[in-house]
Amino acid sequence: MKQAKTLTPQELRRVLDHIATRKHSARNRAMLLITHYAGLRVAEMASLRFVDVVDAEGAIKNEIMLRPEQTKGGYARTVFISEKLKKELAAYIKLYTPQDPQEKLFYSQKKSSDGFNANTATQFFHYLYQRAAIPGASSHSGRRSFITN
Repeated sequence: MKQAKTLTPQELRRVLDHIATRKHSARNRAMLLITHYAGLRVAEMASLRFVDVVDAEGAIKNEIMLRPEQTKGGYARTVFISEKLKKELAAYIKLYTPQDPQEKLFYSQKKSSDGFNANTATQFFHYLYQRAAIPGASSHSGRRSFITN
């Protein structure tokens, strides 16, 4: 299987510029950057609950504790949140705070939905990179870019 493309800073900027022109830009920007700045897999990102990322006072946590059922290998792991990513997530939660903190961090437009799942998030990234004209980029590109850089 071919490795996912790593994005240059210019390509990441192009994707962010594209996101800025679309609906749900705060959510989409946060989804993109959590893969690029924290190296989360798409399934891990899609499984996040509000309470995983935001503390009782409404502040972004310093780290995300991923439960075994949220990870690829079935092992719990800790993901550290950089100051850069904290700012991005804080901007997103200013615009979106669910009634129930157990709800998914990243909402879906479908009213009856429980937010994104691994498959819908993968499709989201596929079309996002396609519309931003980044050939070869996939849902794994954020993680690869994070690990490479």
